[in-house]
Formats: sequence, structure tokens, C-alpha cells
Amino acid sequence: MDVAQAVEFIRTHHWAVLATRRGDGTPQMSPVLVGVDGEGRLIVSSRETAVKTRNVRRHPHAWVCAFTNRFFGEWCQVGGDAEIVSQPEAMELLVEYYRVVAGEHPDWDDYRAAMRRERRCLIRITPNEAGPTISG
Repeated sequence: MDVAQAVEFIRTHHWAVLATRRGDGTPQMSPVLVGVDGEGRLIVSSRETAVKTRNVRRHPHAWVCAFTNRFFGEWCQVGGDAEIVSQPEAMELLVEYYRVVAGEHPDWDDYRAAMRRERRCLIRITPNEAGPTISG
């Protein structure tokens, strides 16, 4: 599977595990919902205080393993350079994120207030590697 195929898979399969690197180099993994923005980057909502956010700030690379909501079956792994987009720049990106993973929100004002209150940010990954490339 190449990067373009993996990104297309993630456009319709949002369940994933995000892996970042702790300060000691060991992996830290979190279950997340992942989407794809208009430029083909992977997007994940997080909080400024989350370990995954701190890890990406320290080591700006992340990996996503995405799968179907049945878990077993098709899946893909994507890695790439990562960045954190913080408030206030993140607000409309978080709206875009919600739309791609869940559709329309019943009250966007309430959603925006929650994003500010929770100190939400966006992890954005520019994919540059994907797999699986072999089967066993």
C-alpha cells in the first residue's frame, strides 16, 4: 500500500491508534479518530496538556494505524512529519476535523466553546510512509 492508497483508506475509516515518541524514545500510543484534511494531511484532535501533544512538540513525527470499525480486516499504517496547531489558529481546523470524522454538529457555537474550554489543538501529520508493503 502506498501513501495515496493509505490516505484514501483513512478518508472513510477513522478509527486508529496514534503513536508518538516519549522523551526516552519509547512509543506512546493513544486510540483516536483520524481524518484527512483538504491537503491530504492526517488530522487528530488533542488537548494542549495531552502526552501525545507534548511528545509531538518534542519529536515532530507520528504514526497512525487505522482500521475498520470491525477492527479485524483491512488496515493501514501511515507515518510522517507532525505538527501541533494551537488556538486560536486551530479552531476552524477543529471544525473541519469534526466534519470529516462525524459530519455536521448540532450546535457549532457549543462545539467551539468546548474546544476553547478543553484547550483543544490539532495534530497534523504530513504522510511520507505507508504500509503494509508486504504480507506474511
